[in-house]
Amino acid sequence: MSAGHRPGQSNPPVHVAIIMDGNGRWAQMRGLPRQEGHRRGLEALRSTVRNAGELGVKVLTLYSFSTENWRRPATEVSFLLGLLRRFVEKDLAELKASGVRVRIIGRRDDLTPDLVRLVEHAETATRDNTRMTLVVAFNYGARDEIVRAARRLAADAAAGRIDATAIDEDMLGLHLDTADLPDPELVIRTSGETRISNFLLWQAAYAEFVFTPVLWPDFDRAALEAALAEYARRERRFGGVPEALDRKVGAA
Repeated sequence: MSAGHRPGQSNPPVHVAIIMDGNGRWAQMRGLPRQEGHRRGLEALRSTVRNAGELGVKVLTLYSFSTENWRRPATEVSFLLGLLRRFVEKDLAELKASGVRVRIIGRRDDLTPDLVRLVEHAETATRDNTRMTLVVAFNYGARDEIVRAARRLAADAAAGRIDATAIDEDMLGLHLDTADLPDPELVIRTSGETRISNFLLWQAAYAEFVFTPVLWPDFDRAALEAALAEYARRERRFGGVPEALDRKVGAA
């Protein structure tokens, strides 16, 4: 958990997570096919990675494809999978050169072997980079993640490797896909929707949320800076009380 944050603090959050939403509506508003919205969304992804790094964000998690997205039309799913391939193939060299470590979270057991190899290659090629970590949530669902972690803990307990009564929040957290990452301090959702859609349910327990009406293909540096500025105005208490009130009560 991150240290307390005071309103107006200029330091950016260490970990920003974004639910990239609105590609389809962006295309529909312009009389374009949904694929064009996704294509333009990929451009927004590229610029957001650059902008976040320049603004001092150390971990950026992007919700690119959920476990529920398989329900979309097969042609759209195929296009989205192709976008991931093209992103890794085209952008990996630049990400590596700019010091970005790539992490992919989510299920891999139902991905095609070539896609698994691509994902593993992206992680291996950038694993020594330290300037920023780009986490791509792909074939990811938070409930599925928690279930997978619970199953591993249950198997360990059944085999006698751990004591079931010793399982606590920290132990479960170490079995999540994000075990080696700090929790997000800020979660942004674009397109005006105000739900989190099965994204980082455990990790975002104390995150600040910013819901912006900007559709994802239009999400630019100004939109990111506005979200960071809104975060800076928040006071993060983690279940406590404001510092000023705490002093007042203590003096009473």
